Amino acid sequence: MISRLKPPSSSSSRCLLFCFFSIVLFSCSKTHAQNATTDPSEVRALNSIFQQWDTHAVSSWNTTGDLCSGLALSQSDSVFEDPSNNPAIRCDCSFQGNTLCHITRLRVYALNKRGVIPEELLDLPYLEFLKIDQNFFSGPLPAFIGNMSRLGLLSIAHNTFSGPIPKELGNLKELFLLSFGNNNFSGTLPPELGNLVNLQQLYIDSSGLGGEIPETFANLENLQTVWASNIALTGKIPDFIGNKWTKLISLRFEGNSFEGPIPSSFANLTSLSSLRINGIYNGSSTSLDFVRNLKKLTDLVLRNVLLTGDLPSYITELQSLQKLDFSFNNLTGQIPSALFTMSDLKDLFLGNNSLSGTLPSQKGETLRTMNLVANNFTSSSTNIRLLQGLECLQRGFPCNKHPPRYANFSIKCGGPQMIFDGIVFEAENEALGSATFRVTTTQKWAVSNAGLFADRQDPQFVENTLVQVTSTNTPELYQTSRLSPGSLRYYGLGLENGPYTVNLYFAETGFPSRSTQTWQSLARRVFDVYVQGTRQLRDFDISKAAGDVKIAVTRNFTVNVTENYLEIHLFWAGKGTCCTPVQGYYGPSISAINVVPNFVPTVNGIPLGNPKNKKHTALIVGIAVPVAAVALILVFAVLIYVKRKKNGNYEEGKK
Repeated sequence: MISRLKPPSSSSSRCLLFCFFSIVLFSCSKTHAQNATTDPSEVRALNSIFQQWDTHAVSSWNTTGDLCSGLALSQSDSVFEDPSNNPAIRCDCSFQGNTLCHITRLRVYALNKRGVIPEELLDLPYLEFLKIDQNFFSGPLPAFIGNMSRLGLLSIAHNTFSGPIPKELGNLKELFLLSFGNNNFSGTLPPELGNLVNLQQLYIDSSGLGGEIPETFANLENLQTVWASNIALTGKIPDFIGNKWTKLISLRFEGNSFEGPIPSSFANLTSLSSLRINGIYNGSSTSLDFVRNLKKLTDLVLRNVLLTGDLPSYITELQSLQKLDFSFNNLTGQIPSALFTMSDLKDLFLGNNSLSGTLPSQKGETLRTMNLVANNFTSSSTNIRLLQGLECLQRGFPCNKHPPRYANFSIKCGGPQMIFDGIVFEAENEALGSATFRVTTTQKWAVSNAGLFADRQDPQFVENTLVQVTSTNTPELYQTSRLSPGSLRYYGLGLENGPYTVNLYFAETGFPSRSTQTWQSLARRVFDVYVQGTRQLRDFDISKAAGDVKIAVTRNFTVNVTENYLEIHLFWAGKGTCCTPVQGYYGPSISAINVVPNFVPTVNGIPLGNPKNKKHTALIVGIAVPVAAVALILVFAVLIYVKRKKNGNYEEGKK
């Protein structure tokens, strides 16, 4: 059978004609472009820049010897961003009757190039797009950048630029994206940046800046994305953010130094889909009322921000929520039963509050992670199989308290059991996810992990290395380390009360050495360490403390156990680099823990291999040996006396 083709409809005909003429026009423009030449001054400028940066044009876009040829003529963003097309430029060859080309875009991305921003950039007056992220460029951000008036995108993140942000950046009125995070800048945000009224995206996290957000930033009413984490922003969060930045879709304030409360004007940010605020330690407490109308939220993180009051039931009305983190606050009351069955909620973090009562008896199919440790739930609330053992990790840690059963514990974090110097480091190598805990069968110790590696597709909670860690006699102890994106806690349960020494073992094995001078080596892991609720280490950076990566470093603390439990808490407060060497790689890391008594315990003996216990042992041995010797002498004396007495009686009878 021969099928008959339908005649094309009028709309189809128009489509075909449009496509035909588009192809013809593209071919014509390409032909004109191929006949055009690049502005000679721009050729000289770009060649000089590339020479200073020790790079060169790839053959795919310099096909004729003229810079504006090959892929440089493509107007496709995917072509321009293609990893094989790097470095890359884009040209506009429509000038002077399609005979002259100007360079409009320049991209040198993730090539670990070194150097400074050269003044020759001013000889590219038509440049609209400058992206030089993920290199090892240094020096200041020069003020002459403010003269590049056509720039719409300026992205210089993940380098080692230093000095202040020049106020001249405020002259770039066409900017819609500004990114200078992950650098070593100093000073404060220039008020002149408030002139960038077309700005839609601002990325300044880990930039080195500090101070208050200028009042002039109220003019930035077109902002949609603001990432300003891990910089020392101070004062109160400006009220104008809620009143003026009403187009915001994503806002991140993590690891700053803001004072509370979060402004109630945030209730106006109804376009928000992601809100992350972490670390408000001073000022007034915050009410959750402002989130009631933020119906588009999918990602809500208000962690350690002085939240108080009951957990409101209207949280369950935010039906788009996928991630909810209210941990480390002062929330009270019961958990609304509908919270566990929200249709889209995947990740729930409510640990370290004062929530009470019983837990809902069921959870929804989408809810995959929950962290509820360190609250006041009753033991009968652990009716969800997923939470068996949670009763040991509520406030007061009731397991093995009366009477206590232990006086020491040692853990090989993230790895199998190991024995060194007579110390048995027990295995802690079970899978720990984003909100999980493990209590040993003996209820001697427990571990709790909470947090999500943001924007990471393949989260890993253990760091493995085959590289030999130095400055230690036990490098095997550092071949694995436990990682956490947020909160990692180890608990000693049922301990005899008294003074203890806590020994913590660290080595940074996830980052390359700074001496490699690569953008990956700029990574910094920064976290706090609390023992028994007291912050012992603030902004602890393993590689900085050790002098480099892959070098062992230990920290020792003396603490008192008064209620039969010991808590070691490694806490990410939003500081350090978030996206180096890979996206979403940050948070605490630890290789091993050893906890020993500074007294002679009455339970479970004394662990071997502890220097302080060796002193106890030496003292005991020093006393025991002479006592034993005296006892032996007495025994021998008695035996000799008895023997002589027997011999004497025999002789007397014989007589």
